[in-house]
Amino acid sequence: MSKGKILVIDDEDIVLMSCHRALTPEGYDVKTAKSGVEGLKMLENEPFNVALIDVKMPDMDGMEVLKKIKERWPDVAVIIITGYSAIATAVSSIKLGAFDYIEKPFTPDGILSVIKKALGRQG
Repeated sequence: MSKGKILVIDDEDIVLMSCHRALTPEGYDVKTAKSGVEGLKMLENEPFNVALIDVKMPDMDGMEVLKKIKERWPDVAVIIITGYSAIATAVSSIKLGAFDYIEKPFTPDGILSVIKKALGRQG
């Protein structure tokens, strides 16, 4: 049985693979998308508990994806992934409804910890 459905939206293959490798053995059902547009289409077709979203992507930045998810799927816990340790970005994402943020490079334990907290809040 899955502990939760996680959608990872990032344009970097290494991040998608790292998240998949860290989360799948822990019992999470992990799907990946290489763009904000692709990720939003996936959300239209199946429910997810958590979305991990990169801030900097070519088609649509993570803040825009966050806004769209919170408008259409407010129960999805959004965790922003940022390679730019800008406090302003983190604060903005929280104000827009993100559950939390994590900085690149992150560890498997770091990503697992924040996902467990997000799922714990959902009940």
